[in-house]
Amino acid sequence: MASDTADLINVAVIFGGQSNEHEVSCLTAAGVLGAIDQTRYRVHGIGIDKSGLWHRYSVDEIRALQIVDGVMPSIGADHPLAELFRDAGGVHLATLDEDRLTAREPIDVAFPLMHGAYAEDGTVQGKLEMLGLKYVGCGVTSSALGMDKEYTHTVLEAAGVPTAAWVRVGRDEWMRDPDAIVARIGSQLGYPVFVKPARGGSSVGISRVTGPDSLAAAIDAARLVDPKVLVEQAVVGAREVECGILGGDGTAPRASHTGEIVMHTEDRFYDYRAKYLPEEQVDLRVPAGLEPQVERRVQELALQCFTALDCEGLARVDTFVLPDGQVLINEINTMPGFTKFSMYPNMWRASGIDYPELIDQLIALALSRPATVLR
Repeated sequence: MASDTADLINVAVIFGGQSNEHEVSCLTAAGVLGAIDQTRYRVHGIGIDKSGLWHRYSVDEIRALQIVDGVMPSIGADHPLAELFRDAGGVHLATLDEDRLTAREPIDVAFPLMHGAYAEDGTVQGKLEMLGLKYVGCGVTSSALGMDKEYTHTVLEAAGVPTAAWVRVGRDEWMRDPDAIVARIGSQLGYPVFVKPARGGSSVGISRVTGPDSLAAAIDAARLVDPKVLVEQAVVGAREVECGILGGDGTAPRASHTGEIVMHTEDRFYDYRAKYLPEEQVDLRVPAGLEPQVERRVQELALQCFTALDCEGLARVDTFVLPDGQVLINEINTMPGFTKFSMYPNMWRASGIDYPELIDQLIALALSRPATVLR
């Protein structure tokens, strides 16, 4: 354990962002800062506001990002502007003071704790790659594939990984002939279905549709989040079971114990409020209590999904477990939440890795990967 401040690893925690999951990212950052070992790491906060400006945040300010009276936290524009840059001495974080860079700090590794567009979709990862800065989590391609549900399905089907039936609704085709699309969905999928923004997260913009009369309105609602929409056949009677993956970067990935989301009302699904606002009173059961052979099947498919998408570091894979034990992949999250209500750290805790150790392993995996500039 490091004791000299010169031996500390400098970690840039990046959070916030321009997506509709901005507030969730703030909670995730607070969760990580509450668990990270500050005798090993010197943390430098970068909060990205909803307009895309980067701001410097202290450790205490990040820890203070909590839900207050039902209001989610967000990045304030009153914080100093931040700039992450590379020079001959390596990567540094500085405060942008008019045309001057001040309060420069060296950065060894980045921990991008952001979800959704301009974050989890490979865009921030691309910036870090260009800087030659090592970072926690999946690379550019796997992040982009995991964010776009159409391409997730396409890659998994090519790899022989089972998923629910689906129909893509592109922006132009919906505008040209919505009636034809409604008819095609009814004939190919039947009802009920789930209508989802193709590149959204945290269940924002998702609707459960039980018949053709409400399908068009659900597609229009999803298109407010993303002009490309995915309609998936509902898996009736299935349990929603999740599995955490940890590894890659030269080490064999490992699967955690499974976890299950249990809603208190049958007509609800695990939407944005249920995930992050505790008054919704969902139960997170970890372990999920599956039969051993079914849990192994969930873990096997989660690992296959991780490998097929060429993921690194971490991911949370969501599955459907049918009454007969059949397992289907629902989706993959290449940067899952790290709040106290989040499944990923809770599943690893049940698997014998507590929160601080999980952070240690993720940072160690990041530091072991080659930075692009060195390849």
